[in-house]
Formats: sequence, structure tokens, C-alpha cells
Amino acid sequence: MKKILLAAALLTTYAVNAQSKYHVAKTFAIASDGKWDYIALNPVTQQLYVSHGTQVNVLDKSSGDSTGVILNTTGVHGVAFAEKFNKGYTSNGKINTTTVFDIKTNKVLGEIKTGTNPDAIMYDPFSEKIITCNGGSSDLSVIDPATDKVVATIALGGRPETAVTDGKGNIYVNLEDKSQVVAVNAKTFQAGEHFSLGKGEAPTGLAIDVATNRLFAGCDNKLLVVLNAANGKIVTTLPIGDGCDGVAFDAGEKTIFASNGEGTLSVIREESADKYTNIATVPTRKGAKTLVVDPLTHHVYLPVADRLPAVGTAKPQIATGTFKVLQVSK
Repeated sequence: MKKILLAAALLTTYAVNAQSKYHVAKTFAIASDGKWDYIALNPVTQQLYVSHGTQVNVLDKSSGDSTGVILNTTGVHGVAFAEKFNKGYTSNGKINTTTVFDIKTNKVLGEIKTGTNPDAIMYDPFSEKIITCNGGSSDLSVIDPATDKVVATIALGGRPETAVTDGKGNIYVNLEDKSQVVAVNAKTFQAGEHFSLGKGEAPTGLAIDVATNRLFAGCDNKLLVVLNAANGKIVTTLPIGDGCDGVAFDAGEKTIFASNGEGTLSVIREESADKYTNIATVPTRKGAKTLVVDPLTHHVYLPVADRLPAVGTAKPQIATGTFKVLQVSK
């Protein structure tokens, strides 16, 4: 009986994946080494920005050709773009700074001190501010792109992992060590209500659908928690893969993507504000745990590198010369 049930489950998974047609369509090799984290898409030049060790690699999103590099971003985690100000910003986790660069030329314009270990970084169009999530100091640094000065520091009462905005004066932040999402007022720059994620543990990736006002929090215990951003109530939970560190929402296709370090991409369709359906589990590569979705092409990009076999109890080391970006599409 167990064998029959397993076979049926495998056939169902195969049928769903076949129907969805999502697959790794391209692989872009990057000639550099080091640990990686987030990947971002420049809204002006439509190029990919891949954080990697002490630099950010800039790639053509269609061919994967190298088009530039931003150096001296030690421990870089993420990249954000303030299009109105013609500037981009990196979060340099090991040196507690953000590097400012020209959004079109990638020329470095300066460096700003932030809180401790800035991780995720975002631009909020409502307040017109850059926000860094500082994991070491459990706060947010608010940077004014007009002056490139930190104008506020927001204590959160927990370790921030990722932040998103509804563009209407509300910023939402995953607190990884509290298993909560905290709402931040983008007018006063004060932390507000903390929303429990219920069964969801150690949230990492976070995305938002501003049309339905729904938050999508990817959790370490293989769950995606959907929250009503207005009141923090849990709408539903859905299964995803192990080791999720990134969640993205494609508004054009009403699709949620969760990138899982186990080597899968979970694909979920938003049928309505309160109804969601798992439509695919796409094989990627082990370690491909962060992502960005292109709203124009609907392609998903995931950075990853191969790892050497583990020696004893030590963590597997990254294999030199294997860093790459995967493009998933239909």
C-alpha cells in the first residue's frame, strides 16, 4: 500500500511540474569566487547585480555576459536601487557600510556607515529612503538618498532578515529569531505591531502583493506563511522546500516563488487573496537559496556555486571557479 501511495505522489508531482513547464533554461558562469547572497535587477539598465564575496558582479540578464563590477564591498549581501536619485546601494555586512554607486555607470560615489552587519537592503518609494536590515544590531538604518546620510535608526526587538514595502507608508520586516513580522511606519520611522507567524519558524525570505495586501514569509521549517498585512492574521500556510532564503512575487503572473537551499524552487499560484495553490517544485541546484524575478520577462534568477565533498565535520567548501546564475523560465 505504501508503495502505491508513493508512486501516486510521485506521479502527481511529475504531472504538476510538467503542466507548469518551469525549468532551468540557462546557466551563466561568473569568473569569481567567494560566498554569495542576494541577487537584484537594476530597474534602469535591466542588468543583474550578483553579490559575491567582496564585490558585486553585473551581468546582462539575457546572455549572462559580464558588464561591470563594483569592488570593495566586503561581505556584501544585497543591492537596492533609488531610481529617482540615479543611485544604487550595496549592504556590506562585514564592514558595516553601504556603498553608493551611479545607477547607470556603476561608478562608486561614496560609502555610508550603517548598523552592525547590514544584510537585506531595499528602497521604499513612499518615504524615498533606502532601508538596511542590520542583523547584528537588530535594527534598521534609514538612509536619505538626497544626502546619503542615515536619518533614522529603528530598533526592532529582534534580528531582521528581509524587508518589503507596500508603497503606502508601511514597511514589513521578518524577524528571524522571533518568528515574527514587524510592521514599521514609514512616516514616523517607528516599529509597530509584531505579527506571529504561527507554525512558521525562523523566517527569511519575504515578499508582498500590494494589490491584495498579502505578505508571503518563507520559513526555515519548510513552510510559506501568508499574512494579511492589514491585521497580521494568518491566511494560510503552504509547504515549500528546505532551506528557503528568498521569496519573490511576480505581480503580472500572480505567482510566488520560494528558493530553497536543498536545490528546489517552489512555485505557488495566487488564485485570490485567500486561496493559493502549489503548482510546481522545480529542480535547481543545491545551495540556490536566493532569487530575483524579472517582472518584464517573468524569468527567475538564482545564484549558486558547487561545493566540494565535506571533510569530517567541517562545512563543505565552495569549489573554485563554479559560481553561476541559473535562469528558470517556462
